[in-house]
This record gives sequence, structure tokens and C-alpha cells, in this order.
Amino acid sequence: MRLAGPLRAVAAVLVVGLTWLLASSLLGGDGSSVMKSFFSGETLDVSGGEEETTPEPRPRKYKCGLSAPCPPKHLAFRLVSGAANVIGPKICLEDKILISSVKNNVGRGLNIALVNGVSGELLETRAFDMWAGDVSDLLKFLRPLHEGTLVFVASFDDAATKLNEEARRLFEELGSTAVKELAFRDSWVFVGARGIDSKSPFEQRMKNSKTSNKYEGWPESLEMDGCIPLRSPLES
Repeated sequence: MRLAGPLRAVAAVLVVGLTWLLASSLLGGDGSSVMKSFFSGETLDVSGGEEETTPEPRPRKYKCGLSAPCPPKHLAFRLVSGAANVIGPKICLEDKILISSVKNNVGRGLNIALVNGVSGELLETRAFDMWAGDVSDLLKFLRPLHEGTLVFVASFDDAATKLNEEARRLFEELGSTAVKELAFRDSWVFVGARGIDSKSPFEQRMKNSKTSNKYEGWPESLEMDGCIPLRSPLES
């Protein structure tokens, strides 16, 4: 009589197990695995045998969207010229947008940001209309630049029609090699400096050509980024 209680418990376990096995078989599951896990206490994998895929990590982006960080005492920058006469240019420095359509400080022609070459501090931003504007405004802006001043330039629509010989020479003195040939509606991005000893490595030009233009009447937009070393206070 004393065994009646334990026997009833064992019988109940067997009934539950057989019921589980039958239900699993009817539903297309692996009954043996269910029973094994039921009696052994193991956790049953119900994922259908599919391995979980770990998403690939996104590439890390650094200041101004660069793919790698700049060395110490260098400024990260990215320049984007305007697209046709629709999308304005953008100038980013150390993850700060200096010029963009969002900031509402872009204009047709040459968009220029002046930066202190020792501290990296923004000094001034201006846009000069090189289609219908007065080139004398640009000359007054460039002539008095101090030694070591960094000059960031991004074109929008037409950056060359009103450029005269003196304006081109001033940009050459900042390290430009492309400004000499810059023509109507060419795309141009450039970083130079007052007192540079050699030609700037940061310059791109896309010629306006009917046979290769991306847009009707305009070449494609240019994008350039990099790291610019800060000047020593003794050099300025």
C-alpha cells in the first residue's frame, strides 16, 4: 500500500511524457530529442537548427567621416563641391560644418573658409559670385591673408568666369596648380595656405565637358578629405 503513491507519480510522469512525444510527432518535431531533454533537464534548441548570424560591424567613421583618424596635431577635413547649380558645397573641419546649404552660407562661385593654421580656429567664411559678381571683392579678401592662414575652397555652379590674372596668381601663391586652367563651370576643391613652400597636395579639378559631364551642363561634384598638419607658433 505504501508503494501506491510513488507508483501513481511515476505513472503520471510517463503519461505526460508520452503525451508530449505524441504531440511533438504530430507537429513534425523530433520526439526523441524532446523526451531526452525532458528527462535529462537539458535545454531544447527550438531554432530549427539554424545558426544565428552575427551582423557585421559597421565601419567606424572618424571626424568629418574619414575612414581613419588623423595623427596628433592634424586637422581632419572634408570638402564637397556643389552639384550643378542645385546642391550647394560643403566644408567640414574637425567634425564641424563650416559651410553648407543647411547653414545657409553658400553661394554661387567660390565658397571659402579661412582657418588659423596654428590653432585650427575658424576665422571667416565668404562666398564670391564668379558669374555676375565683382572680382575686386575676392581680391580684397585674399590680399591681406596672414602667414600660415589655411584657405579651404569649394566651387558651386561657375567658379571661374570672373577670375582675372591677379586672382589666379593669388591662389597659385596659396599652393594651387589647377586654378591656372580653371574654366567655366569646372568643379574645384582646394586647400592651401599663405606662405606654403610647395604646391598643395589637396586639390582636385573636374573639367566641364559636354562629352563627360554627369549633369546637363555641369561635371560631377568632387569630394576630397584628409589631414592637415597644424603649424608651429614659431612658423607663423
